[in-house]
Amino acid sequence: MRLALLLVGLLLLPCTLAAEPVTVGQSASAAVSPAVAEYRRKLAAYKRARAQYEAEAEAYWDAISAKRRIRFAKRRHHQTVALDDYVLTQPPVYSGPPEPADPTAPKKPPRPRPYVPVVADFLKAAEKHFHFLPERPRSEIEFKRAYAAVARAAALSKDQVVRVYSFEASGNGKYDVQAGLESGKGRAISTALGYNQLLTTNTVSILAENGHRIVAALEKKASQLSGDAKARLQKKIVIVRRMVAFSRTVPVRWSEHVKLAKTPQGLGPHALNLDIDIGPLLQTQKLLDSILFAKRKGVDRPLSAAELEMMNLTGDGNGFDIVSMPEAIRGKVPTSNFFQRGGYERNPVASRNNVVAKLLAATDAVMDREMKHKGARDMAAAYSR
Repeated sequence: MRLALLLVGLLLLPCTLAAEPVTVGQSASAAVSPAVAEYRRKLAAYKRARAQYEAEAEAYWDAISAKRRIRFAKRRHHQTVALDDYVLTQPPVYSGPPEPADPTAPKKPPRPRPYVPVVADFLKAAEKHFHFLPERPRSEIEFKRAYAAVARAAALSKDQVVRVYSFEASGNGKYDVQAGLESGKGRAISTALGYNQLLTTNTVSILAENGHRIVAALEKKASQLSGDAKARLQKKIVIVRRMVAFSRTVPVRWSEHVKLAKTPQGLGPHALNLDIDIGPLLQTQKLLDSILFAKRKGVDRPLSAAELEMMNLTGDGNGFDIVSMPEAIRGKVPTSNFFQRGGYERNPVASRNNVVAKLLAATDAVMDREMKHKGARDMAAAYSR
């Protein structure tokens, strides 16, 4: 009897086990709600459209890079750059469905915005690491006059000085204006500072490449002073020398300067832009570097303020690519030729004014508008003294 019951139990066991997966499968199928099913359908459609777009975009930006290398090589060998050395079509634009939201995903809190250092941080770093406190001007016009005098001595034209200031500092920015804080409110969007909106990386690069010129100009000024004024300037010179040495602790490459400028100590040199003696030299050197770069490459004519701004906007190499372009083809060449993909996609001005002629015209229009502000009028008067 016991053996019979045992055999019956063994015979029934597989039936019981076999029935369980069916039940589980049916439950899993029933668990997929209409919202989830719709999400999966939309996600598949989005991924197909996005993959197609990314393939087109990758091919386009690869062509941009290839054409840029060809142009640069031609210029190195003193060959003429022609219209077909540029990509003449506009970048592809994603027009497919948006990425759907997963209805089962928990809500994520908004990502905190990365902190952007401000003037207080530059001052703190300068004092901590270099024992430096900038000598601030007694008034805004005093700084404008100091800057205009340095710019005039460097052979920058009044038109270049006033129009670039108008574009970069919105025509009314003070010597310590920082990007995003032009109205005194809001939040800093970058470390761009002063009349020509130098980034912390710009300051480090200028010191690394032209620190000896900054020091020479300060020494020349000190030789014409006496007493306390001379002693104060000589103390600054010692500090600037230390900052120059610091900026040269890495290879002279933009990428290295970016990393150095992000360090706690690397924020310190940026405070030099606030000093009445040193700030005008740094702000002027930024523009002068672009002009000298263009001259070394063969552009002997004066650059317009809008062309000079292109050197600032896209970097000297790409900026020269623009300013050396014949007027006749500027209306045919897309602005995408002068950017990396990420930079272009983050720059609505370049994408909206999508050929060189439009971008230059838009830049001139902004300058024309902002020159009407009091700060720009004061800058023009300071230059004409």
